[in-house]
Amino acid sequence: MNRRFALFALPALALLVAAAPPKKAAPRPAAKPPAAAPLGDVVKVAMVTALGTIELELDHKHAPITVENFVRYVDTRRFDGMNFYRVMRLPWGTPPNGIIQTGLSGDPRKVFKPIAHEPTSVTGILHKAGTLSMARNAPGTATSDFSILLSDLEGFDADPKSTNPELQAGYAAFGRVSAGMDVVRKIYDAPLSPTKGLGILKGQMLDPPIKVLTVRRINAAQ
Repeated sequence: MNRRFALFALPALALLVAAAPPKKAAPRPAAKPPAAAPLGDVVKVAMVTALGTIELELDHKHAPITVENFVRYVDTRRFDGMNFYRVMRLPWGTPPNGIIQTGLSGDPRKVFKPIAHEPTSVTGILHKAGTLSMARNAPGTATSDFSILLSDLEGFDADPKSTNPELQAGYAAFGRVSAGMDVVRKIYDAPLSPTKGLGILKGQMLDPPIKVLTVRRINAAQ
């Protein structure tokens, strides 16, 4: 009986196999995106604005934390579409004297976590005309917003001898404009609203803001 069952079982198994749906081929693993180009001592970036292109040189050698944070925003294209929204025109010195400012304005959908503060007393990058400097509240709160200086501003540099914690820390400079200061000047000269802005920002808000179209590393994989 066992033998008879075995003989009859073989054709039945063949029918089951024939009726079974064909096996699907295993899906191929998704191709990994190309790795971002590594950062050298200097990282070059082109920022295309509605008024022209500003080229930046980021000092990765001396301000690695700040530059790596900046490049992360560049490579994820989170800077695309942001605005230059502020111009601070100082009432002393020879114009242009002050800063222009851009960034994501704390947009929770786009900003990464704040980064550690890199003072000028450590990096040696001083606040001269054309310098890039991170905006912040308290030291260690900088995320995406940054300024471009139109003039030398020594008061932005860290002063370790000061008894004021804010002056001790200063602001984190991390690079400079290598080309396009004429575009920076156009933004500086653009119209401001007399009423927009809170506190010290009142009267410093661009109206309308100046759009940043794209921000890309130069000579890096797009």
